[in-house]
Amino acid sequence: MMINILGGGPQSLLPDLKQYDSTGCKWLGVDRGVFTLLNAGIQPHYAFGDFDSVSDDEWDKIEREVGNLIKVKPEKDETDMELALNWALLQKPQQVNLFGATGGRLDHFFGNVQILLKPVLENLETHVEIIDEQNHLFAKGPGSYSISRRPDRTYISFIPISPSVEGLTLDGFKYPLSDRNISLGSTLCISNELVGEHGTFSFSEGILLVVSSRD
Repeated sequence: MMINILGGGPQSLLPDLKQYDSTGCKWLGVDRGVFTLLNAGIQPHYAFGDFDSVSDDEWDKIEREVGNLIKVKPEKDETDMELALNWALLQKPQQVNLFGATGGRLDHFFGNVQILLKPVLENLETHVEIIDEQNHLFAKGPGSYSISRRPDRTYISFIPISPSVEGLTLDGFKYPLSDRNISLGSTLCISNELVGEHGTFSFSEGILLVVSSRD
């Protein structure tokens, strides 16, 4: 099962949401993202948020058209996006895609990057990605992974998001790497590229943020 979550980030940064609207996937709307989904002709299965970013008319539309509405107080310990992701992870899907999670306020963006760590820190099998019109982001813990070329994403960067990443090896890349230790703050692995259709990356300790992007 796949779950797609749409937050309230700028619509100019959203990809074509219809291409992710596959049979059997569930859509969750977060705050203003609920209204964006409805306007895109996609029916949210659930809606989360304090809805402080929608007008009274927009809220009336959300109340009329969304059956499973979870409204929370603005004063809370988690962001609306984290509340939606927590619910999604409890469903044990294979993948969760986060849209509308970039652009706008930088504190919200960095918060959304942080919640990518949830499945890694909790040893969950669910793969969580942030997707916008220009980037795909996900986090991984120690292991060996295959990565495929995305036709619209030329560059692949590997960014430490823990104090260090130990034993990083990159195979199938323009700039290969063998058993290197990368410290937090290093830009060594920014803007790499696959030389074929597939490559692998592996490491023994730490947490790695993987970013596929284009100019």
